[in-house]
This record gives sequence, C-alpha cells and structure tokens, in this order.
Amino acid sequence: MARLSNVIEEYIRTLLAEKDGNVEIKRNVLAQHFGCAPSQINYVLTTRFTPVQGFYVESRRGGGGYIRIVQVEIEDNRKYADLLQEEIGDSLTRINGDRILDALAEGGFLDEREKRLLKIALSDRALAAAGDVRNRLRAEILQNVLLGIFS
Repeated sequence: MARLSNVIEEYIRTLLAEKDGNVEIKRNVLAQHFGCAPSQINYVLTTRFTPVQGFYVESRRGGGGYIRIVQVEIEDNRKYADLLQEEIGDSLTRINGDRILDALAEGGFLDEREKRLLKIALSDRALAAAGDVRNRLRAEILQNVLLGIFS
C-alpha cells in the first residue's frame, strides 16, 4: 500500500494538472479528506512542493486560511543551479539527494537512467566507507554533478 504522503502528493499534483499549475486548497479540508492531521499536509508541502522542485507555496493561517500552490517554469538555468546549490549546502541526506535528482529528471536535466545511476552512486550503501562524513561527501558529489549539468 502506498504511503499516505505519496497519496497526498499525487492528489495535489492531479489538482495542479487540472488547474493549469495553480491551485488553492484548505489545509483542514484536505486533512479531513485523507483522515490525517494537518501536520501531515504540511509535511507533504514542505518536502514535495519546494522551489527546487519547481513550486511556490503560499500559506495563510486562520479561519479563512488557505494554501496556494503554483507550479513555476524554470526559465533561467543559472538561477535554478544556484537554488539547487543552496538547497544542497554542506551536507545532504540520501532522501533529500533523491528529491533533488527527481527534480532534475522532471526538469529534463537528467534522463531516467542517469537519475537511477546517480541515486545508486549517492546511496548510503555506496558511501558507507565515508562513515560520519557521508552526508558531506554526498553534498560535494552532487555539487560537482550540478557543475557538469549547468556548465
């Protein structure tokens, strides 16, 4: 069975596709729809709909609160590369590395085979010998991959 986070993400992506990349939703209504806490919706939004992945999320709390999600076109490769470099920083977990690679593939910067190979190369298993510095090493490797993509 799919994880609830994946189901919520797919639902929001379907809404975005139906609404030409711009959707406004109520967090509590969405949480009720999926039978989960609003914090689960927040988790999905903060991990699956980030600027790196090509989304702008605006949130307004309170009685009339809403969440607006806008899918943006990445037109300036240099700005996108800078955004990715900032997101990677000095240390990168495998999960966040996978998300960045997924975003690069969705943006057409990597094909599926390249994405799969990079995920393997950046996996915890592949970097096991690095021990405590594996997240730092993963960040450095992905930073260099970005230089190759955007040079």
